[in-house]
Formats: sequence, structure tokens, C-alpha cells
Amino acid sequence: MVALYESVEHLDKRAVESFFMSEELLMEHAALAMKREIISRFPSGAKVLIVSGSGNNGADGLALARLLAMEKGFLPSVYLPFGTSTWLGSKQLERLKALGIESVGEIRECDVLVDALFGSGFKRKLEDEGATVILSAMNSLRAFKIACDIPSGVSVDGSFGITAKVDLTVTMGAPKLVLFTDRIKDFAGRIIVGDLGLPKEAFAAHSDSFLLERSDMKLPLRNVQDSHKGSYGHLAVVMGDKPGAALLSAFASMRFGAGLTTVITKSRVQQLPPDLIQVRRPLAGTLAIAVGMGLGEAYVDEEITAMIADLPVVIDADALYRPFTLDLIKSGRNVVLTPHPKEFAALLRLCDLGEYTIEEVQENRLALSLTFSNTFPNAILILKGANVIVANGRRRFLNPLGSPVLAKGGSGDVLSGMVGSLIAQGYSPLEAAINASLAHTIAASNFKGANYSMTPSDLIEELRYLA
Repeated sequence: MVALYESVEHLDKRAVESFFMSEELLMEHAALAMKREIISRFPSGAKVLIVSGSGNNGADGLALARLLAMEKGFLPSVYLPFGTSTWLGSKQLERLKALGIESVGEIRECDVLVDALFGSGFKRKLEDEGATVILSAMNSLRAFKIACDIPSGVSVDGSFGITAKVDLTVTMGAPKLVLFTDRIKDFAGRIIVGDLGLPKEAFAAHSDSFLLERSDMKLPLRNVQDSHKGSYGHLAVVMGDKPGAALLSAFASMRFGAGLTTVITKSRVQQLPPDLIQVRRPLAGTLAIAVGMGLGEAYVDEEITAMIADLPVVIDADALYRPFTLDLIKSGRNVVLTPHPKEFAALLRLCDLGEYTIEEVQENRLALSLTFSNTFPNAILILKGANVIVANGRRRFLNPLGSPVLAKGGSGDVLSGMVGSLIAQGYSPLEAAINASLAHTIAASNFKGANYSMTPSDLIEELRYLA
């Protein structure tokens, strides 16, 4: 788990004031970080074009050109469409001129293109016509593309127009929140943190946002021999008008370790799979309940509220539109809510937190998840997407391991069953949300078929192979 930051300006300032670094020294380390990535991937003789802006992000690129010139066979050149406007940029340019490193007047063919136009200090949507033309030319090249700190065109609030599309982003010092928004996932490529000459622990500071990693996943492995089904919890899944959705949740619960999973139905379902027990109401010993998957209008709110009683509850799909959900959230219960963007828009409306389109939700995922979790600090939100957000109070945990493999109806039903299964097995609601989200995305990434072909049942099967 790695801390994420909206801005690292305060970290840079502390590096200067507390660790006696200088802006120039930090810049040299930023250039070194990019150089390491280039020379590890390309043999000598690679043509590198560095497109540098007028600020210090551009100066990082100029420093990189000088360092690459020290490597045998590398042919760096720089394109400065806007000149330089900072003291450090002018100093780096003077060094390049003294070394005779070529400055070119246009985007041209190369093996490696370095985007150093705008850094993480960029604070507005890019609408400059000249910059748009440059970015279009950069994107049209077939070179391997590297962004210095952040792809140009992305502002710190996550809004962007035309944007540099790169294969690799070397972000400096610490990872930035904006790099893990859904829309940027198709532009930033692989994200690597470049060190600035200080240990990670020294550069870090307090944060309420965290990037989840594969190593954070804690599976419900069984380590006690003297145990029975009651040792591993009992989840009840409410089945409504669309039984298939609830069945997916129930099978996911069983596959993810719940000792017993029951399905609550109003009327007996014929040919229910023999793995599952069919009941009319929660049995004694039920430790958690999941509701909403295919619910429809099968139950009125009062019936559902009576079933839930004081049990921990996972709420998904149809239930996210229903008034009983608002009552549960307002009561301060540790409910876990698992909406996709359309359902989150409905949930925000239900909670009187505003009217948003799906597009507006996607553009403001980070801010809206924080608004919701600050308003209802005991609720746990899992906002599904390319980068899953788990929010609780002021804390946000971002899972970057999602993929389009999961973009299929029923995948979310599987996740809800997994969350409920972990709660029944003794995980706290927040722990269940984090670990189920990680397992869900990792299981999908392990699928060996074509990325369009995975079904929810395939996903459930993949859970058996996690380790």
C-alpha cells in the first residue's frame, strides 16, 4: 500500500528545507530516473526526441538530454516549442548549447519520444491551439513514448482535452492521485515512481489516499485444522426478480470461503443448484447479508429492513435506488455499497448529494467518492471502474488492477458475493471491501482466455487459483 498525493509541492519543499536538497539537485535526479528507464529498454544508437515545455518540467527534459549524451551511441535532441521561462530551464539550455546537443524545430521521427511539455503543476484543461497541434503530432508518432511526471494535457483536477498518450509515465518523488483516475488509464501507460535522491520514507508525508498493490491482498486461507463450516461464517443472499444475479453472488461467496451460503427466496425456486440452501428468511447464525443483485420489486422496503435487522449488509444494484438504503446509511451502520457509475449517480441523488450524469461521475470520481464518504463516514463505498475506489470516511484506497476483462454483466454480482463472504468470515467491512476488490481484479487478470470472453462463472472459477 503506497500513499497517494494530490500534489507533491509540499514534499519537494520539505526536501529542500529539511534534507538540504536543492531544486536543481531534485531536477537532476528526475532526469536520472527517466534516463534509467530509457537505457534499460533501448540499445545504444536509439534516437531520442525530448519535447520540452517552458517550465521546470521542460527543464527536467533538458537535463535528460545532457545525461543521455553521456551514454555511448545515444542521439538525444530537443524540441522547445515555447522556449524556456524559468531560471533552471535557461541554465539547462545553456549546458546543452555548450555541449552542442541538437535543438530541432519540429516533431520528427525517433525511437523514443519524451513528453516533458507540462508537469503536475498544470492546473487547467488544455485548450491552447499550438499545444494541441504539438500533442497531436506527438501522438501520431510510432515511437515508444515516455511522460515526464504526468502525460501533458492532464490537469491536476483530472480534467483534460487532448492528451499525450504514452507507454510509460515516470512520475517524480511520489505517485499522484490524478494518475489513477479512470479516464487517464488509457493515456498514462505503465506508471513508475522515479526517486529524487531521498529514501521513500523521507520523501513521504501524511496522506488519506492510498494505492493498493497485489501484495496487500489477504486471502481467507484456512490455517486451523480443528474447524467446521460454522468456523467460516454464513452469508445470506436475497434473491429477487432476476435469480441469476443472486446465484452468481451466492456461488462467489462459496468459492471465496464462506462456510455456508443460503439464498433467501419468497417462493421455492425449482432446480436450485444443490450447493445452495434455499430459505424464506435469514437462519439463526447468519453473520452477513447481501441484497440488491437482481432484486427488482420482489420485496418491499419493510420486508428487506426486517430481514437485515442488525446484520452487516452488502448493498448492490437495484437496492442502491431504494429508500431503505438511505435509512441504513443514515443510521450509521457499516454498510458496504458497491455501485457502478450509473448506480453511484442514483445513490448520490437518493442521498440528496446532487444530480450527476454518468459522464460527470466518471470525470469527478475522486471528488464525489470523498463527498459521499465524508457525509456518511461509517459507510464503505466500492465505486467500480477501471481503477476501483474504496472510500471510508476521509480515506480512499485505489485499486489500479482493474481491466476491461471485467466489463461484462454479472461481474459486479460476483464482487458483492465476495465482499459478503469475507464479512461473514470475520473481516471488518472495510477489510472485506479492500480484499474482495483486489481478489476480484487479480482473478480477472489471471484469466487465460481472450479478454472479451470471460463470463462471471469463469471469474468465480478463477478465485480457486488465487494464492
